[in-house]
Amino acid sequence: MKRSTWLDILTSMAGITAPVSPRMRETLSSVDQALFDSWHLGEKILLVWTHAHGELRFLAIPHYSLLEATDSGSMNALLAGPKHVSAGTFDATCRALGSRAEVIRIAMSDEEQVPVELLSSLVTRYGVTLVHERAVVLLDIVGFSLRTPLEQVAMLNSLSYSVNSAYSQLASKDIQINFARTTTGDGFYIWNRARTRDANVALYKLMMLMLADNAVAHAKAGTFPVPRLRAAFHVGEHYEFYQVEALNPTTFGYIVGPVTVELARMLSSAEAGQIVLGKFDVAGQSGQDRLETPGFVDVTAESLDHLSGLSVAGDHIRTIRCYLTGASTPAGGFETVAFNVTDKHGLSHTVYNAKINIHLERTAPIYLGIQHKDVTWPAVTQ
Repeated sequence: MKRSTWLDILTSMAGITAPVSPRMRETLSSVDQALFDSWHLGEKILLVWTHAHGELRFLAIPHYSLLEATDSGSMNALLAGPKHVSAGTFDATCRALGSRAEVIRIAMSDEEQVPVELLSSLVTRYGVTLVHERAVVLLDIVGFSLRTPLEQVAMLNSLSYSVNSAYSQLASKDIQINFARTTTGDGFYIWNRARTRDANVALYKLMMLMLADNAVAHAKAGTFPVPRLRAAFHVGEHYEFYQVEALNPTTFGYIVGPVTVELARMLSSAEAGQIVLGKFDVAGQSGQDRLETPGFVDVTAESLDHLSGLSVAGDHIRTIRCYLTGASTPAGGFETVAFNVTDKHGLSHTVYNAKINIHLERTAPIYLGIQHKDVTWPAVTQ
């Protein structure tokens, strides 16, 4: 079975911009076929690979072995680690997995070498990856279930257009965001495939512009059912995997894990139009300092000047301001306030209420989110 279209997508996902030679494409195709055969419609998953003694070696296990592993912490460490490992690490992992391990061997001379990024992307497609500290956005269409099926289709298409339009605007400013999305039925999870702090900031900017496009469309709509949204942004960990579509893994990932669960529960009692952020901390730009939610928003706010001039609603952005809301202080300022949200399971979640103000050059400003006085959740006591 040939999957040439997938090979084109693979090079893009791996960040390979140079043309792939016919010889390398042929080699990559044969490797893909061997991995596809071992994967066997999802019966096996690939974990890691190495190159030693003139051959590629790939480690596969039955999918149910993920739960059979006696040390879940070690398995999670393996899923979160690099797909390309040293020969010594590969052999040690095989010994640790015992009879569950299956090694796929493919002869590969040094002259035939395929870039590490491409082979790691192949392994990722046939496996499961645990990602730490990735930002994810949840967009939820308010009242979606009350709409007719045709209206629901129109709403999801409208939302897709807003996301794509926001991406196009960021790309025009050379802001690199390799975003992915998966539907929740009445909205989308959206994430950036990159894993840096800058990638998380870029995703927050994507959310801003997407919500702005949606707000303008909603204001201008007549009978067309433009979705009314509520949005949540959080940083946490999740598993990413590829489901089976027909006889092949899909070319886009699915995510599930603590960050997606937290996002859904954060939004469970949010108001229409509200923007909610979870309580998180992420690595700073130096890789050593940490940023909690308020600090992350402050860093994002400091980097918004270069978005000036982007097109919104037939006008151009003059300034953008983003902030977390809070009560006024006697000195005339404002303090950021966190809130407690209790979900249907009785679990409490700490969240922040966010606002985004976009001032245009000629027309009225766009105000996104709800004001602090309109938040009904109890404040977190200090």
